[in-house]
Amino acid sequence: MEQQSQLERMGLFDARVPRYTSYPTAVQFSPKVDESRYREWLAEIPEGASISLYLHVPFCRRLCWFCACRTQGTQSEDPVRAYAEDLLAELALLRDALPRGIRLSRLHWGGGTPTLMPADTIRRVADAVLTAFPLDQGAEFSVEIDPNEIDESRMQALAQAGLTRASIGVQDFDPQIQKVIGRDQSFAVTRRAIDMIRATGIDSVNADILFGLPHQDQTRIANTVNRLLELSPDRIALYGYAHVPWMAKRQVMIPSESLPVPHERLHLFEVAREMLLSQGYDEIGIDHFARPGDGLARAQRAGHLRRNFQGYTDDGGEILIGMGASAISRLPQGYAQNAPATPAYVSAIRDGRFSISRGHEFSAEDKWRARMIEALMCDFAISSEEFATGHGLGPETLAALFGEVSHRFGDLVSTDEGGLRILPEGRPLTRMVAQMFDAYAMSPAGHSTAI
Repeated sequence: MEQQSQLERMGLFDARVPRYTSYPTAVQFSPKVDESRYREWLAEIPEGASISLYLHVPFCRRLCWFCACRTQGTQSEDPVRAYAEDLLAELALLRDALPRGIRLSRLHWGGGTPTLMPADTIRRVADAVLTAFPLDQGAEFSVEIDPNEIDESRMQALAQAGLTRASIGVQDFDPQIQKVIGRDQSFAVTRRAIDMIRATGIDSVNADILFGLPHQDQTRIANTVNRLLELSPDRIALYGYAHVPWMAKRQVMIPSESLPVPHERLHLFEVAREMLLSQGYDEIGIDHFARPGDGLARAQRAGHLRRNFQGYTDDGGEILIGMGASAISRLPQGYAQNAPATPAYVSAIRDGRFSISRGHEFSAEDKWRARMIEALMCDFAISSEEFATGHGLGPETLAALFGEVSHRFGDLVSTDEGGLRILPEGRPLTRMVAQMFDAYAMSPAGHSTAI
């Protein structure tokens, strides 16, 4: 109770803070980064480089009311097949723009629902991608799979393409909660999908669940976690539901009075967290859990855990190329985002050009602040030595930055000559601590007054 009171005094239950899957966040993107700049950045990638590739499919059979992603509904295969042709056209542009010998360390298909693509389309897209950019030895190929939208033919097509990891959305198994959030997905359907995945020889399975959903209480979330544990996923993402109906219009279908209040949300997270830890999962960052042998757990132990637009990752590469409507690329020079609206994306691709609509070019300060925020989100700590040797920050600068955090968060953080640490009791505040290093949240110019 004392910890809860302290967290409340720190503003945890009132704060609206970014998830920091990028820095600067997308709010800072502008049209200054256009197709021409993007092509320049692509051309500067070294020959033979290893990169990550994200492919976005923005279609769903049904639009779940809780979801804030940019997606569109379709009951027909025709728009999905047509969109796949546009992805192949973008792939051709990318192949021509990149230097020779590019290979993939990571390939991820997300959405939306990538498994809305028919089996023959899955094969065609996968063959084209892997012909243009072969997988590195030990590379990972992952796909987000909707248990309601997978069958033997599509599963076999993914497996034959080299799928190594499947990601399953669960959210909650309670029928009443599913009805209120517009997500009808029984335990039996989910188990069938996971059994099908494993029957093809794919051993790595991720699952996402949400806390803070309407009508969710401690008993219900415990029941969902117990059912999920029966399926023994290798990784579990325990995300907090964000109710933002002013941004995601479909969320108006969810009655706000049915949502848990902030104190209850914290208890829901803690119930699920304790259950997962008791079953041998390692806690990864602020909202992930993994079996000790999973790549995320190994990366955390080795100090190599990273964070990108897909959340926590063991991908240490600097270059992530996003394909499809709204997809974001991260290159050493900055971020570049494709047109968010599918029609605008399609129009550009069919006109023979990349659909870059906005982005952000990194300053030197952006780079070290991004790394500090990532270190906090991954390791709950910032090493003074890393930033002194890698970024040239002097002890006075670091002392000023850390002093602001210490003044704000008191005994929930620890500072010394070695750096800054968020103590275990302060970890629910991690995103708030990270925001102290977000210059754009601190001044319109994007520069802190601390340096």
